Amino acid sequence: MNARVDHLVVAAPTLDAGVRWCEATLGVTPGPGGRHALMATHNRLLRIDAPAFPDAYFEIIAIDAQAPAPGRSRWFGLDRLDLSAGPRLVGFVARVEAIEAAVVALHAAGVDPGRVLDASRETAQGPLSWRIAVRDDGALSFGGALPTLIQWSGRHPVPSLPASGVHLRSLTLRGLPPAATRVLALAAVAFDATPGPALQAQLETPRGIITLSSA
Repeated sequence: MNARVDHLVVAAPTLDAGVRWCEATLGVTPGPGGRHALMATHNRLLRIDAPAFPDAYFEIIAIDAQAPAPGRSRWFGLDRLDLSAGPRLVGFVARVEAIEAAVVALHAAGVDPGRVLDASRETAQGPLSWRIAVRDDGALSFGGALPTLIQWSGRHPVPSLPASGVHLRSLTLRGLPPAATRVLALAAVAFDATPGPALQAQLETPRGIITLSSA
């Protein structure tokens, strides 16, 4: 599938808490985001692209308490996460060119990436639209090592984001079945067979090299 890292996902108890965490941890204020009517969530974004990870960004996401309940489980396991200790890295999203084919191939490999949904949100530059695979229970598989798949329809958010001074240096996954790694053929991602967090990202930031790990 030649999947590429699209963005890292940090879940926060509230969006304001996520912004404060980003400023304290990475030394920068995240850029604008928006609201997702489909899931009753909202976000803030931060550009983290690098030569090995073109058009990569960082998403801080939280439940939107002002939005009507979505009538289904939210993405990234937000309904079940314990965020009492504060925001944390929970998963990542990988972009593909043919999401339906990728979902079929993963099912054939014994892995459930979820069902493909249509999603969108408004921005100052116009609407963003995408297709995304989400499990019915909203959960992330293999501790977040299995990426959430996305296929963008039209423009991507990164060209509209200002440079942040933060760059993704590496992304390491643990516990992802070999069959899934073969299907996705994730570019620039390392796979580690030793014990450790399912997801580990190293970032170059104004505060130096920062490593974020999933629970």
